[in-house]
Formats: sequence, structure tokens, C-alpha cells
Amino acid sequence: MKINLLIAASLCCTPLLLAQSGHAATTEQLAPKTTLPIVFTQGFDANHAHTGDVVHARTTQTVSLAGGGTLAAGAEVTGHVVAAKGFAFDKTHYAVQNQSTLAVHFDSVSSNSVTLPLNVYVRAIADPLTSWGATESMGTDDTLATRTQIGGDVLTPSQNEVVSQSGDVVGYNKRNGVYAHLISSVGNSPNGCDASDTEQSMGLYSASACGLYGFTGTTLQQTGRTGEPSTLVLSSNRVAPKVWKNSTALLEVRSTDNTIASR
Repeated sequence: MKINLLIAASLCCTPLLLAQSGHAATTEQLAPKTTLPIVFTQGFDANHAHTGDVVHARTTQTVSLAGGGTLAAGAEVTGHVVAAKGFAFDKTHYAVQNQSTLAVHFDSVSSNSVTLPLNVYVRAIADPLTSWGATESMGTDDTLATRTQIGGDVLTPSQNEVVSQSGDVVGYNKRNGVYAHLISSVGNSPNGCDASDTEQSMGLYSASACGLYGFTGTTLQQTGRTGEPSTLVLSSNRVAPKVWKNSTALLEVRSTDNTIASR
């Protein structure tokens, strides 16, 4: 409850980024279900972050906009830390360790003269080691350089089709990256992930990717799908939650009339 109050207090004081940007008005927007595969360009953790610290990431492949335009790979995604509670190990015998938390709100995505506010949830997030693994071939004797996407789908660079572990075609490897219809899943996400009947940008992620990948000892407490939109909360009673540089994530735009009740 305390972490939610801190987040709400921080967000109510956050300025409207679009109004501050100084960019001309645009008819472009991010339609519901649109995904943004991103990579974090700096690291931050609960022991050293402070409320208001700016978080930087960038998109890793082209994203389509509702008005017919696109956001190119490399579009800047910005956010800020809304709460951080460090971890301090209690050496008392049989002590129950206090929970450490790290909360981040994703504010906007910018490319050229377009800045768009974000109303998203974190569909999936992976640490750098897991993300790097999705770029490597499955074995030294694999002449096709087949790779496993985060979440399990299989991609062969020389082939157009991306297949699931059971061999079903679930996506396509195109000129600008990997695209797929989203598949509903639960994973270890607190509210699960929904499906889509439109093709979305996937980056390193599988169509059914959902939740936290890697991040040993850390729990995905909130994704922004319920409660505060665009807000990621990581927690742990073993370590200080941390998002390393080169961690990746798949953000999904929420519906403006989101019907999932906040609890």
C-alpha cells in the first residue's frame, strides 16, 4: 500500500511532457495494443536511485503509428523513478528481511519532431544476459544461426517464419524486424498479458512473452496493466532491485477505456 501511495503522489506532480516538449501538435498516436520493444541505455537500482531521476531507453525496431506514420528504431523513450527503497540485510537470526522496491514510470517516446505520451504496461522485461542470449545462435554446429526469442519462439534469420516451440507459425521475420500477433499468456506477470489480432513489433521477444526474464531474486510486482498505468514496480527481499544497462523490455499500449479493475 505504501509503495502505491508514493507512486500516486509522484505522478500527480508530474508535468505534462507533451505540453512542455515545444513540438508542434501532431495527429499521430499510438493505438491500443501497439508494442514498443526497447533497450535501456543506462542502469539504475533501488539503493542509488532517487525519486525524479530520469530513465532513458530507446526503441529497437520500427513501430507503426495510428495515423499511418512510424517511429523509427532508436526513438527515445524517457521515464522517471517514482519510488526507490534500498535493501539492507538484517543479520538478526531468523529475521524476515524488509522488502526493497524500485518503481519507474514511462513518460514519453520521441522521434524527430514527434513526442507522444505513453499509456502502457510492461508486457515483458529481460536482464542483459537473457537479452544477449536471444541474439546468439542455438549451437556452434547450427549453420542456420537459429536463435531463441525471449519467451521461447524460434527465429532463423534466413527464413521468414518465426515458430513456437511446438512448430506453429507465430510471427514473421521482416526487413525492419520481427512482427507477430500477440498471444495471451500469464508467465510470472501479476496481471498476465493479452492478445491482439494486429501485427506488432516484437524485437527480441516472443509473441507470448509475458513477465520477468532473468532478474534473479526479484519479483515483478506491478506492470502498469492495472493500477497506475505506465508504471513498473520491481521488488525483492533478497537484493536491491536493479535494471541494468542493456536490459530490454516490451511495452504495450493500454486501451484508453481499460476495463481491468484496479485492486
